[in-house]
Amino acid sequence: MLGDNVQFTPLSQEETLELLRRAKNNDEDAKNKLVAGNFPLIKAVLKRYQHKGVEYDDLYQLGSVGFLKAIANFDEKFGVKFSTYAVPMIAGEIKRFLRDDGLIKVSRATKALAINVRAYIDEYKKEGKKAPSLDDIARHFDVDSETIVFALDSAKETVSIYEKTDDKSENSPNLIDKIILYDNNEQMLDLFVLKTEIEKLAPRDKQILILRYYRGKTQAEVAEMLGVSQVQVSRLESKIIEVLRKKMK
Repeated sequence: MLGDNVQFTPLSQEETLELLRRAKNNDEDAKNKLVAGNFPLIKAVLKRYQHKGVEYDDLYQLGSVGFLKAIANFDEKFGVKFSTYAVPMIAGEIKRFLRDDGLIKVSRATKALAINVRAYIDEYKKEGKKAPSLDDIARHFDVDSETIVFALDSAKETVSIYEKTDDKSENSPNLIDKIILYDNNEQMLDLFVLKTEIEKLAPRDKQILILRYYRGKTQAEVAEMLGVSQVQVSRLESKIIEVLRKKMK
């Protein structure tokens, strides 16, 4: 369905909605036109997940599945543009693959990067220096910070959803207790709006949120990665959340 030979044909909002109605009735021509009209958007999402140990052709296939799900599940009552709805659906399909199959399909390059990063950090500590920040490490290896985080996370052991999140006491919540289920349209819309607002944040603020709430890092771990104190991370996190709350209102 997807490929570099797709000819981009921009669509208006009205054209998109009409094609979606037809596509929901299994009109293959409408689906192909939606792909052509959203091809740059699809490629932009795929670009985020390059160099994650998955071949580009496989990313195209995953993107296709996510895009088709977006077509099938989109509801005009959401009150959002189809492109806004499609992005997290496409990304979600890729993330699900990386999460579920990551232990088996982590590339050698990613594994090697994780080993080299650990060695680089250990060398710093042996010399009595403060651990390098995430940006320092990214610059040293000439990759973006997300690639560093992904490489380090891929080298970790899997964790049960029934693992204790804070400590090993009986009263500590399990990971599954912290999972939020979006079971209605209003919650889904809130999620899309929140994602949009997060994308508008300054790079460091967005990085803190991703590390804390998407990567499950503690404030101490984030502080070490960014080269700041835990108190600073705590203050910044509270400020960011307050800003997002006001935006959501």
